[in-house]
Amino acid sequence: MAVRKEIRVSGIVQGVGFRPYVYRLATEHQLAGAIRNTSAGVTIEVEGPGKSVKQFLDRLPAEVPALARITGIDVRELALNGESGFRILASAAGEAIHTLISPDVALCDDCLRELFDPADRRYRYPFINCTNCGPRFTIVREIPYDRPRTSMAVFPMCPACRAEYEDPLNRRFHAQPNACWDCGPRLELWDRAGNRIETEDPLAKAVTQLRAGEVVAIKGLGGFHLAADATNPTAVMRLRERKHRVEKPFAVMVPDLPAAERFCELDAAARAVLISRERPIVLLRARRPTRIAEAVAPFNADLGIFLPYTPLHHLLFESGDFSALVMTSANISEEPIVIDNREAIRRLGDIADYFLVHNRDILLRCDDSVVRPVAGKVRQLRRSRGYVPVPVFLDEGLPPVLATGGELKNTICLARGDQAFLSQHVGDLENLESYAFFREAVSHLERILKITPETIAYDLHPDYFSTKWALGQAGVRLVGVQHHHAHIAACMAENHLHEKVIGFALDGTGYGTDGRIWGGEVLLADFSTFERAAHLAYVPLPGGEAAIREPWRMAVAYLASNFGREFLDRRIPFLREIDAWRIELVLRMMARRLNSPLTSSCGRLFDAVSALVGIRHGVNYEAQAAIELEMATRGSKDEGVYPMDLVAEGACWIIETRPLFEALLCDLERKIPKETISRRFHNTLVATFSRVARLLRERSGIRQVCLSGGTFQNVYLFERLRAALEADGFDVFTHAQVPAGDGGLSLGQAVVAAHRC
Repeated sequence: MAVRKEIRVSGIVQGVGFRPYVYRLATEHQLAGAIRNTSAGVTIEVEGPGKSVKQFLDRLPAEVPALARITGIDVRELALNGESGFRILASAAGEAIHTLISPDVALCDDCLRELFDPADRRYRYPFINCTNCGPRFTIVREIPYDRPRTSMAVFPMCPACRAEYEDPLNRRFHAQPNACWDCGPRLELWDRAGNRIETEDPLAKAVTQLRAGEVVAIKGLGGFHLAADATNPTAVMRLRERKHRVEKPFAVMVPDLPAAERFCELDAAARAVLISRERPIVLLRARRPTRIAEAVAPFNADLGIFLPYTPLHHLLFESGDFSALVMTSANISEEPIVIDNREAIRRLGDIADYFLVHNRDILLRCDDSVVRPVAGKVRQLRRSRGYVPVPVFLDEGLPPVLATGGELKNTICLARGDQAFLSQHVGDLENLESYAFFREAVSHLERILKITPETIAYDLHPDYFSTKWALGQAGVRLVGVQHHHAHIAACMAENHLHEKVIGFALDGTGYGTDGRIWGGEVLLADFSTFERAAHLAYVPLPGGEAAIREPWRMAVAYLASNFGREFLDRRIPFLREIDAWRIELVLRMMARRLNSPLTSSCGRLFDAVSALVGIRHGVNYEAQAAIELEMATRGSKDEGVYPMDLVAEGACWIIETRPLFEALLCDLERKIPKETISRRFHNTLVATFSRVARLLRERSGIRQVCLSGGTFQNVYLFERLRAALEADGFDVFTHAQVPAGDGGLSLGQAVVAAHRC
């Protein structure tokens, strides 16, 4: 018996080869009908024998193209109309927008083979792509996702490309960036003044300059990279000095997996994510000795490694035979990554010697993602290219809400129904350029998702740019969300939790409900409310922001808070390493409560210990002192634990640090190695937080624990605490889809605001 059905499919089903896939499937089952893109996904109509239609429906979600992701299938009966053949129709507009857009993804194997095939018409074409690879998110203006709505609209296809584009059986059917040497974007090489350099092969000329030790700005998918030969110490130092990046590590691109294996220690998870279509930067332990220049990651035992993901990257390595290239975001300090050719000359002219540019516009900047395989999962440190704008899927429906994130590592989040869309990495909102990017990200995400928020969530800190922007919006409901509550809510949302949890929110800075700087917090929380159940004891932050840049100030703050001026009589190296007048200045500042706000920050506790043991008195990038303190644990196998006190203050436990520092000072006086002290310090936090969790379970009966906040990017602390809590019978939930740090904050803000409304 013949039947006709309408099938509405939602998810990532546009620009990923889904329509030709359905065409082939319907043709194989000899079904009539049609498929078209809609603003909600795709709509399919099929007609034929009931058995064939059922087989079609069974296979439809099971054999989708690699980049497709189906989130919903709705089927209803239609009247027969007796048509023959299956057609692909033009896109429809005018409906509510609910479709999903694919991220930018790495070059596929088929295109890579064609790229280096002398017989192929796209041989060595730097912009080769198909429906299975290439740019998506960064070139789209509107949806439905069709070529006129992308930055490829200015490149009319030649007859050969048009034939591929219109053939449902071709791999490039409706591949919107489809192009070739005859009709697509082209490369040019410019000097630092923006003048075009006359050369038949801009790529070869750029390779020559890189091999000579020059710095080349290279336009990619989501922005420019600053490139230099990673094995050339002079080139790396030249880039570091010009970029004013004193010690923060550079990312390194290597040609293939064997090269990554030579430079870093890889396990199965690392190998899998390195060759994944997302192609993130993967943080891994470096092998020593190495050909990579020490200046790539000074004082750091890890390397951020990634593989080529554009045709241009593959051509660079093939042409130059490089073993490793620094490929760092093209910006100055913490400004947004550069995306426009002329903008690159203006902002990077003092950094790069040459500019390898092209004439395909990047419509939205999107930095490289950074991940780290830990405890069997790939953990996001910076969620951006390759992952955005794939949503975090929730198991409940939310009203339209916009969350504006925090000040550092900012992302925004637009949520609607059971989907929460985090933006690409925006960065630190500490300058006008970053603030402009923040507003651009809000506008673009609202436009391509067609979501008009009814509620805007923001951080409680009154001086954050994101908060000020939110408070300036009219006609919407405004909801302030405490920083650490948002961290725990993000972890809950990602793990589909709804009941109250014990939440450890450990980081450097977050505005507390008492107006103080929180950061070492244990909460009893659900999506609507939270209770501060325990926290690190308050100490002054002498000099405010200066104490973050100069960890020795935090060492003085902890010592003075716990021992008064008596600590000055201790025989520890720290007191010889810091000028006495500087210590006196900080002591007077704290005594007079001058620019010394109180903080419970876990990050500042790490800073204090790092300074005391002589690892880092001043930092050149965020969390450097804590990162190097964790690395010191690798030099010891000591399992010692320092004591810590828990003091009840009403229903809240105060974690007192005097016993910790008394024992630590004794170890310093006994000349115990810093590696051993670092390990004992980490073990102390594990033991103390485990004890707090047990006390709270006794009081509340809660067995579910969430770990969130930037401190949990510390692998030693994360793995040890997680294992200890699980051994104590807790169910432990952590982050994998979004960062544990402030890059995941907006997700938590969104779900908290939605629940409060």
